[in-house]
Parts: sequence; structure tokens; C-alpha cells
Amino acid sequence: MRVIILLMSLSLPVLADLAAGKQAAESGDYATALEELLPLARQGNVVAQLNLGIMYFRGDGVPQDYQKAMQWYRLAAARGVGAAQSNLCMMYAQGLGGPQDYKEAARWCRMAADRGVAEAQFELGVMCARGFGGLQDYQKAVQWFRLSADQGNVDAQVSLGRMLVQGLGVTRDYAEAAEWFQSAADQGNADAQLSLGIMYAQGKGVPQDYIQAHLWFNLAGGGGNSGGVKNRDVIAHKMTPEQIAEAERLAREFRPKADR
Repeated sequence: MRVIILLMSLSLPVLADLAAGKQAAESGDYATALEELLPLARQGNVVAQLNLGIMYFRGDGVPQDYQKAMQWYRLAAARGVGAAQSNLCMMYAQGLGGPQDYKEAARWCRMAADRGVAEAQFELGVMCARGFGGLQDYQKAVQWFRLSADQGNVDAQVSLGRMLVQGLGVTRDYAEAAEWFQSAADQGNADAQLSLGIMYAQGKGVPQDYIQAHLWFNLAGGGGNSGGVKNRDVIAHKMTPEQIAEAERLAREFRPKADR
């Protein structure tokens, strides 16, 4: 689960203490980080509260304690910190620090999503798509996935592509699906690479191109997706040795992009 870290504009003395705590944490001096952040968190500093939550969630310099992580997240979340709301949402959704509670997860996710937190928008899209917390609504799932995908969230891009392929909550559109798969595949996402390979193999949303199909299947397999290896071997039977060599060259030269 990805947790979100936040630093905000504060008065200079407090900002200096926060900077000292952050620098200590980055250097692995978690004792100093705790010493700097804990007093500020107890005084109600939301940034310190958020970062203490992260330390307890990860077990950085303190025993890993999901309940304490939730306590600190909740304090910051209650005061409108979107990153804390998003982290709290994900903990409720996964049952970390307490019983799994999709309704509570959805409540915090919606707050963070409305503040533009991409991770929360994606998580809310998943809840709407799967019906967690009584939220099943494919159209809303597409809306949340799109908002998150537009911010560069790779998981949202893959999910939006799948919704477009299946026509769930949106008119089926292979061309747009291929664009989202391409964006995520370019960033190294193996699931997107597999889906893009399938689209090239079938000529859906993109011109049929076995070289491109082989390329993306090969990369997906290298990224740990077993379907990539299987599909690469199947498509290879339809290709000439020269085409296979070209696809393998492209795979060797592939470098993931930071984002779209």
C-alpha cells in the first residue's frame, strides 16, 4: 500500500523542526526524527501527525503499529489533510489497524478524492467498480478512475483501460483504452503491457502489429506477468525470424518513462 507524505508551508521555527525531523528520517536517524516530530504532533501540527502515522505504519524507528498509525492519521485527516485521509481510507479498506470497514474507507476516500488526491480517487473507483461498501456504480468508477488517471496514476490508467474495453459504465472504446494502456505500459506496468500486447495482436484500438504485440508481451513477461510469456510464444509462431529479432531489439532498448 502506498502512503502519502506531505509537507506544508508553516512558520519558520516549526518548519525548521519539521525539516530537521524529515532530514533525520531520510538519513535513518529515526530516534531524532521522533524527537523532533512527536512534540509538534502533540501540539496539533498536522504535518507532524501525518509523518508520525507514516513512521508507525512502516515501522521506521518505532515498532510497526497500525493502530497508532491510524490514530495519527485520523488526527490529521479530521483537520482536512487529504494525504492522511487517503492513507486512512486504504487502511480501513485493507483491515489494517482495525476491522475491515469499506463504508468507513469510502467516507475517508471521498474526502481525499474531493481534494484531488489521485490515490484516493483510484481507491474510490475500485470500490465503485467492485461494489465495496455498497457503492457499486460503474459510471462513477469510470469518473474516479479518469480523474486519477489524468494525474498520472498508473493503476487508474490500467483500470480505466479495462473499463473501456469491457464497456462498463462507459461506451466501449478500444482506441481510448489503448491510449491508457500505452501510457501505463510506457511507465513499465506489466499488466498494461500485457493488455496492450493483446490489442496489437488482435488489432483492436490499434493497427494489428505482431512486432508490437511481441514487444509488449515480452516486456510484460519480464515484469513478472506470466501471461506475457505465454502470449509472446504464441504470437511468435505467426512471425518471421526478422520480425522476432526486431521485436526483441525494441524490448532490449525499452526504458520506462516517468509518467505520461
